[in-house]
Amino acid sequence: MHFESVRRVLAEVQVHAVRRLVDIFRQARDRGAFIYIAGNGGSSSTASHWVNDLGKATKRSGCRPLKVMCLSDNMSWFSALSNDEGYERAFSGQLENFANPGDVLTCISASGNSPNLVRAVELARSRKLTTVALLGFDGGVLKGLVDEPVCVETEKGRYELVEDVHSAICHAATRCLVADRPGLN
Repeated sequence: MHFESVRRVLAEVQVHAVRRLVDIFRQARDRGAFIYIAGNGGSSSTASHWVNDLGKATKRSGCRPLKVMCLSDNMSWFSALSNDEGYERAFSGQLENFANPGDVLTCISASGNSPNLVRAVELARSRKLTTVALLGFDGGVLKGLVDEPVCVETEKGRYELVEDVHSAICHAATRCLVADRPGLN
């Protein structure tokens, strides 16, 4: 049953990697850097939801607001880049306009092999961004490419399972940032 699988995989989440992700976001927040989040398909929805939570809910902490943007949300720009320059440029083309050293790029991908996310990470690394990824299966190409992979290891093809656990990780990370208090981090 799906619920049993979710419980099993949640119990195996790399808590230390999630803590490092939260620390990366804290540091970005505290220095006023931007956090860009991107994903495809169901991971795009997770990215959009997480940006909403990070941008709004974390204000309750009283800390500096997070500067966060979902690269999957601007469909006219996303589709223009995909149509005119190729789908693999959908995220890197946007990052070219914004990314500065010290910013953070977070990718969400069950396979870890999406060419548009790989290209975004390559651009981010060339611009000296910190790169993070929520991954599934075996982590794919992105696992070895990003600074901080958080991999939900499952058999390939278990998209629903990976996506459910990614969502839980996003909520847990957001809760950690909501719990922060100015001057106590």
